[in-house]
Amino acid sequence: MVKQIITHKLFLLLLLGLLLMLPVQSILDLNHERQRYQHQAIDSMMASSSGPQRLLGPVLVQPYSRAVTVEQDGKRFVRQERLYRYLLPEQLEMRASMVVTPRKLGIYQAQLYHTKLTLSGHLPDTLTDKPLLASNPDLLFDGADPALVAGKPYLSLVLSDARGINSVPVLQLGERRIPFVPGALLTEGQAGIHAPLDALPGEQGNFHIELHLQGMNSLELVPLGRESRLQLSGNWPHPNFVGDFLPDSRKLDEAGFNASWQTSWFATDMETRFLRSMSGREDTLPAFSVNLVQSVDQYRLNERAAKYALLFIGLTFISFFMFELLKGLRVHPIQYALVGMGLVIFYLLLLALTEHLGFALAYLLASLASVALNGFYLSHVLRGLKQGLGFAALLGMVYATLYGLLQAQQSALLLGALLLFAVLALLMVLTRKLDWYSVMDNSGREP
Repeated sequence: MVKQIITHKLFLLLLLGLLLMLPVQSILDLNHERQRYQHQAIDSMMASSSGPQRLLGPVLVQPYSRAVTVEQDGKRFVRQERLYRYLLPEQLEMRASMVVTPRKLGIYQAQLYHTKLTLSGHLPDTLTDKPLLASNPDLLFDGADPALVAGKPYLSLVLSDARGINSVPVLQLGERRIPFVPGALLTEGQAGIHAPLDALPGEQGNFHIELHLQGMNSLELVPLGRESRLQLSGNWPHPNFVGDFLPDSRKLDEAGFNASWQTSWFATDMETRFLRSMSGREDTLPAFSVNLVQSVDQYRLNERAAKYALLFIGLTFISFFMFELLKGLRVHPIQYALVGMGLVIFYLLLLALTEHLGFALAYLLASLASVALNGFYLSHVLRGLKQGLGFAALLGMVYATLYGLLQAQQSALLLGALLLFAVLALLMVLTRKLDWYSVMDNSGREP
């Protein structure tokens, strides 16, 4: 009979642990919902300001036109076909200094930045060896075709969000100063600016452009030059260097960051990839990139913490059950459930406090609240202040261990496996001399 009671209780505890995962899953769903609210708030801020910026350029464009005869329904028509030659810089030096100002909408935050961007370098002397690209990629033309009529060339800059241009930039090409005008005129659907030229620069191909640009959260610069360099600095202490190239050198401190990149066509095959992009055969080009992320992703940390809930609840129930067996003290399943709910509420407190205080302080306050509540309750359940404080100390150690797992992303799996092994080893050591038949026969008696 006693053995059946023990078996039934083990089954109830297992069922109770699984049932407690339902509110944990609800908290995970709430975490995802709050994360969506954050993305919506950031999108709203971008809609009223300017979004992430991606700069492609400068590109020298020489347009052509020619009359094309087409036949349709037995009739002949003549239409003008547009063709282009593109000239990428021989050298491209980019310098940018970012001033980052966090912008909030309610409790959500995005990083708004203003940057002074300087582009300088040298354009090749001639276009004669560059291929022609038609607005219709299926049409092929001979560059020496006398029917081709050359238009006025222009220098183009493509921006992902032209609203971020704070002042009218000026192109200094040799001795000439040419204001930019709206429109990239590179491909359809691309925003930007261009500087109209009277003629190709020829030997006076040195250029210099200063661009005051506003954006949010990230900046990408495409290294179009045969040799491209970027020197980027900013006052944000938590940059995330992503994209196709890592910086050759970088320096990070609390005052900000300083990073530099360098690459060439040997590494990027940029000229070929650019032409493929212009003809629609390639979607994106490699870029130097920086994300102005927050130091921690609070919602991801909350999600990772909640995934350890079953381990928390299981360790607590095992501790209670061992206490029952070894000390002969009866703990009712409802008392198990109340303690389990106290552990589950920790994750809800953690999520709510994180949005206002940051993850580290929120974790400290939520864990202290959980330890205090369960310690107070268990001192009465276990009939002694000493036992309640002991379990509270054990619970505090578990919370501290979980925080260490959350911070050690690279070794979280190893540390988690070692923790489980240590718990199993401790249980085996404590019960190595226990006569289970005797314990089960006497477990129903009062101590």
